[in-house]
Amino acid sequence: MGVIVLGLMLLSLTIWLGLLCFWGQFWRTDQQLEVETLYTTSLQSLPVVCVVVPARNEAELISTSLRSLLLQDYPGSFNVFLVDDRSTDGTANFAEGVAHAVGKPQQMHIISGVSLPAGWSGKLWAVEQGIKSASKFAPDYFFLTDADIEHDPSNLRRLVTKAVQEDLDLVSVMVRLRCESFWEKLLIPAFVFFFQKLYPFRWVNDPNNPTAAAAGGSILITREALERIGGIQVIRQALIDDCALAGAVKKSGGQREKGINNVSSQGRIWLGLSSLTRSLRPYDSLATIWDMVARTAYTQLNYSPLLLLGTLIGMPLIYLVPPVCVILGAVWGNWAIALTGLLGWLLMTFAYYPTIRFYKCSPWLAFSLPAIAFLYTLMTLDSALRHWQGRGGAWKGRVYPNP
Repeated sequence: MGVIVLGLMLLSLTIWLGLLCFWGQFWRTDQQLEVETLYTTSLQSLPVVCVVVPARNEAELISTSLRSLLLQDYPGSFNVFLVDDRSTDGTANFAEGVAHAVGKPQQMHIISGVSLPAGWSGKLWAVEQGIKSASKFAPDYFFLTDADIEHDPSNLRRLVTKAVQEDLDLVSVMVRLRCESFWEKLLIPAFVFFFQKLYPFRWVNDPNNPTAAAAGGSILITREALERIGGIQVIRQALIDDCALAGAVKKSGGQREKGINNVSSQGRIWLGLSSLTRSLRPYDSLATIWDMVARTAYTQLNYSPLLLLGTLIGMPLIYLVPPVCVILGAVWGNWAIALTGLLGWLLMTFAYYPTIRFYKCSPWLAFSLPAIAFLYTLMTLDSALRHWQGRGGAWKGRVYPNP
């Protein structure tokens, strides 16, 4: 038994060494919009931007979100298009009131969404309607954002500056998620950590690497890139729409020169963190976080039973084996097992610590990653069960059919 346990621990340790050394430095938090973009840079020409905000029953948060958008310090022309996705809580009335309160009713355009057609997700259908209405302004960029985001006043300017400076088709930031309650502090930083492990930001930002991802709360995309991929309709059924959009853009190309004789066939995208722009959406209980993860976790696995099985085996091997080996090694008096397990646990703690620090949580939470990973594994299993029961993808009163 001891030999088997030691073998599993050595395998887990090898995986962690591989992740830390060869997996795109996913554990670092250095890809940040506020760090990488020169705030004071003056653009020679100021692109026209249209902001599209899909909103369904967001009366509680829409005032703060829209105020932050309308008060952006971007010196160029920008208009905000709020698509009221058949809300029943007066979302549109609150939006109109905010526009008048900040003295910018001319920049606020409220669109009453029409019925959801077959084959579309609700959010993407709302975005499609917003883009169609905004197109009359012939914008250089569309800024796609959610109704629960409070934008730093400089967010739009930083995004546009980054896109223009680096000739990017798409720029996206994962906004700072709310991290106030016990459950948020325990589970939300790990959500970001796992996302970065799945899509290492350095790989996403490398035009020669096929990895593509974006964060739906804040996406700036050129009109040309959106037209090149065929518009939002090409991802109309995607539940993980942000990553689907990024993947379509990166695959679409742009034929930019890489060097003297080399030509890149991939679109250029950038994804990073934001320390200033934040999500207002509360996840103050285990149930709310569980539902958020379970809604799309099995989708992330492409609804594959084999990938699910691999996840159910791989997550315990990577995250649970080290602490279990520490305990078993101490109980058995086998210090080789205990010390090897401790080394694996310290490596995962080292990897998780930058995310914990970014979210300003207690450093001791970095040691809790094994327990957190166990909960996320259960959420993933529940996501598959919901899918098989026809309850997958439920959001805002809508349940989308299984693909």
